[in-house]
Amino acid sequence: MSWQLDTGHAYIGFTGRHMMVATVRGEFEKFTGTVVFDEHDLTRSTVDIQIEAASVNTRNPQRDDHFRSADFFDVEHFPSITFKSKRVILTDANHGQLIGDLTIRNIMKEVVLDGEYGGVNMTPFNTYSAGFHLRGKVNRKDWGLNWNAVLAGGGLVASDEITLVIDLELTKPVEMVAPSQDERTLA
Repeated sequence: MSWQLDTGHAYIGFTGRHMMVATVRGEFEKFTGTVVFDEHDLTRSTVDIQIEAASVNTRNPQRDDHFRSADFFDVEHFPSITFKSKRVILTDANHGQLIGDLTIRNIMKEVVLDGEYGGVNMTPFNTYSAGFHLRGKVNRKDWGLNWNAVLAGGGLVASDEITLVIDLELTKPVEMVAPSQDERTLA
């Protein structure tokens, strides 16, 4: 059996500056994806994620509704955000870059995410888990997310630079090996 994305142990989120003085965090609570994970050659691994844009949650319902509006994600016309990897570049055994296409509002742009591979461990539940942490900076205006307002003292309400954060955990069952003919005979 192949590796499966464990959405219960995964996170897709972002941070940005608010009022030029604080950091706002948000996440997308609903997403699916497929990952082809080659634990022997990470450069042959791929990821394809589909995010439900309306599932944005910043812990502020008014702001979340604004993000769902035509000023930002315009979820009525563009219900999905997608990320599809194109290549992996390793800098060492556990670090590298995941390069792929991020599509928001039907605008596709290449992004580079710095990645850390957490390794593989066997769990107490007869499964294996593998983990990845990805992070990268983008300019939201590249996807038409242009809304802003000028502050009385100067500056803007929302920063253009956004940090994307993706944490993925993959699982697969421990493969049971059938007993050999000799082992069956001894039993």
